Amino acid sequence: MNPHASTKCAGRLLVVLAAIATILFAAGCGSSNSTTPTNPVGFSNSSLNGTYVFSSQGVDSYGYPVSMAGTLVANGTGGTGGITGGTIDIIDQGFSSAPSPAAQPITSGSYEVDTDGRGQASLTSTAYGTYVLDFVLTSTSHGLVSEFDTNGTGSGTLDLQTAVASLSQLAAPYAFTVAGSDSNDGLFAIAGAFTLNASGVSTAGIEDFNEAGIVENESLTATATLGSGTGPGQIVLSSSSFPLTFDFYPIDATHWKLIETDYAEFVAGDVFTQTGASIPTGAMAFTMEGGITVPIAVAGFMTDNGTNVTGSEDVNNDGNVVTGATFTGNAGAAGSVGGRVVVTLTGFNPASTLVLYPSVGGTLLLEIDSANVTVGAAYAQQSVTTGLSAASQPFGFNLSAVNVSGGTGAFYEEDDIAQFTTNASNGFSGAVDINDDYGNGTYTLSSDLALSGTYTLASPASSGGSATTTAGGSAFVSFNFYPVSDSQFLVLETDSTQIGAGTFELQSPPSSALASRRAISIVRPLARTHAALRHK
Repeated sequence: MNPHASTKCAGRLLVVLAAIATILFAAGCGSSNSTTPTNPVGFSNSSLNGTYVFSSQGVDSYGYPVSMAGTLVANGTGGTGGITGGTIDIIDQGFSSAPSPAAQPITSGSYEVDTDGRGQASLTSTAYGTYVLDFVLTSTSHGLVSEFDTNGTGSGTLDLQTAVASLSQLAAPYAFTVAGSDSNDGLFAIAGAFTLNASGVSTAGIEDFNEAGIVENESLTATATLGSGTGPGQIVLSSSSFPLTFDFYPIDATHWKLIETDYAEFVAGDVFTQTGASIPTGAMAFTMEGGITVPIAVAGFMTDNGTNVTGSEDVNNDGNVVTGATFTGNAGAAGSVGGRVVVTLTGFNPASTLVLYPSVGGTLLLEIDSANVTVGAAYAQQSVTTGLSAASQPFGFNLSAVNVSGGTGAFYEEDDIAQFTTNASNGFSGAVDINDDYGNGTYTLSSDLALSGTYTLASPASSGGSATTTAGGSAFVSFNFYPVSDSQFLVLETDSTQIGAGTFELQSPPSSALASRRAISIVRPLARTHAALRHK
């Protein structure tokens, strides 16, 4: 149990809503005694071996925003003692007090990896207690993550770290997005860019922020210091409005995980190098998620030719789903700092204005109007020949969602980790783990639920398709999917019970050549602040 979350949160215990039973997601209430289909891919405890950077963003068990980032050292054998070290940051708005510094050593831990790539890692630190990561590996260097313990829920990634030995290795231009909440429980997201020199200093940067619909664009400076051992570096991003202090965990010199540690705001996200990156002129698959009064998720395809933007989108607005809507837009000239592009849109829901920043991790997107706070990414679509039409393909899956608010302002989060394998009948089967957090100190952890589904492909295959699923014998999520390539797909939930987005990725068996790391930024629900959950 988290030793910090109880003191402050106990003073704000919520009266359980009488209608909660009607809005709980059916699969999240299932038992964990279903027979799990076996999809052996070839993974084992030896598949997790080395130092990995992990992240998760979500809510604690009382609905407070919580972010987690760190490193874990796995010994390749698993079991008790399989985690031999590492460092962890946990920033929880519900903490009555916080460790200083935020980064704390992992003192013990264990892990297991099943043959289908699903597994769990238990991480213990003296300051934070024990947290559990549920994951599915897509290769020995990359996986998708959800928090799976009594402290809360969230989603993120797991990536094998390539050590960064000096600040000079980080001398490059970068773009970043972070999102979460401000100190007043307002939704808060930032996108920007900066260039570091060999001393870790940047004097020419730029950022856009959207704080509950209040939008600003400001110049930015950055000062970074490198960590030692498994510990994080630190970077201070300063605009004319405020400085924010972050710990950062470099996966390598091209991709870092950011987590704010000053408790001024509560945001986390990703940093990607801009070296060699530009906004693509071809088709991009994208997802965005956020909202202010109700949760909103959107996904689809867009094309930016440098002057005009065209595209189609599917929208899930608080359970009201619209598919195939078209939009157009005008793209401004790329800025001299960070390649920043402002796009004015017509027919796009929920935003009228987006700002775009190019990066090797995709084109980073932030809404910069007063209607909503949404954030996401667009990825250049690569050659898509089969989509999901090939049988016997194994995939790792992550979905992060919030339950329909019904106008109550209550956003209860669910995070899912799954593995499935396709068959020749446009179907798939596997297993799913579900953490359904109700935001009032209660939740349901469901492990090894039998997962099955059927899908329909659009034509051509590059247009994606749709799927319906069951978990543990009960109706589970329906979703549309949008291929970035034949091995990576974005997801938008399209049923009326939840609003969510995620991804599924082709698994590379450990016996194959090491798969290239997929640089992705998990799109997270933003409408999850604890203020919306207080008893009124």
